[in-house]
Amino acid sequence: MAAPASSTPFQPYVYQSEQSAAATAFQIFGFEAQVLQIMLKPQEKIQAKSGSMCYTSGSIQAEVNVPQENAGVGVLQWMMGRPDTSTTFTNAGSEDGYIGLGAPSLARILPIDLAVFGGEIICQREAFLGSVNDVTVKHLTPRRVRVGYFGADVGGLLTQKLVGQGLAFITAGGSVLQKKLSRGELLVVDIGCLVAMTSAVECEIKQASPAARRAFFGGECPFQAHLTGPGVVFIQSLPSQRLAHKIARTISAPHFRDNPRFFISAGVFLFLAYAMIFASLLLAEP
Repeated sequence: MAAPASSTPFQPYVYQSEQSAAATAFQIFGFEAQVLQIMLKPQEKIQAKSGSMCYTSGSIQAEVNVPQENAGVGVLQWMMGRPDTSTTFTNAGSEDGYIGLGAPSLARILPIDLAVFGGEIICQREAFLGSVNDVTVKHLTPRRVRVGYFGADVGGLLTQKLVGQGLAFITAGGSVLQKKLSRGELLVVDIGCLVAMTSAVECEIKQASPAARRAFFGGECPFQAHLTGPGVVFIQSLPSQRLAHKIARTISAPHFRDNPRFFISAGVFLFLAYAMIFASLLLAEP
């Protein structure tokens, strides 16, 4: 279940699990950098990404959870980029409470009913925001690809698996498209624009051709994700890495540091100037 694109910023939604009669109401506020508000009944719990909480009612209590693969390790493994911790928020009061979760960047929040998608989806590491009821976050082994000198980072591609029959919330930047692939249908996606997909979709990272010219002159990533159906794919138009790179280039004078065409033009100019000076010296000899 995903929120319709034409919904108003304050339209409420009600999620009811097939396993229980309990219903959970939630709202998604705003258009960009959205805020998710979830209503919690007494003793009801939700799981959320650590650092995503914006506000809560007074009866909400938080407990930090360490992933099972991080149990018993110290600061060294945390510094090496191991899976992040999560936080469980519980309504410890006798009345209904609420919690507000914020997107980590200029992103939209998508509610995903895992029961509709076969009980699991695979998503980027930073995509998971929170969940209600039966949802388990599993961390996959990062897919490594040799990137050479082109600056492509695919190490964090699809390293989380959300498993269960509950409601999960993921984030995606810019506009979000949901593509349903038939059996054998091929879809080629930029690796940064791929947010999530169902587990039935086959994903293969391939080098774009010609990769050197695309990366060096066009500024595009030399690697693409080739997705083969059947299944559902979620695509974002503005990955956080692309936005950060654009901001960094604007601040750091890209015409001199990051644009290869400047150096090529300067080299051609110097070569022509040297040729003209050399020719003029030859012509000037008696």
